[in-house]
Amino acid sequence: MNAIKSARKLIAADPDSKAARALSSLVLALESQAVFDLSSLYTLDYPVFELAMDILKEWRIDRYYAGKAKLFDLSHQVTQLPAAV
Repeated sequence: MNAIKSARKLIAADPDSKAARALSSLVLALESQAVFDLSSLYTLDYPVFELAMDILKEWRIDRYYAGKAKLFDLSHQVTQLPAAV
């Protein structure tokens, strides 16, 4: 399974989690070419950190365009949710 698909599943499973919000922010920054605070990735569990690194690798490959679009849409939806208490 590729990282983009894994991230989409992780975000969809628990959109309020710290991991989902961090990955969503990363995806939105990549898509919009915005600034992203990489230090936020260091606070994640190692498997999620590795997933973020894999997303960066895959993002450069055009053949994942359809998967990126789905992940971008879901990430946008997550950022619109109120923060978990």
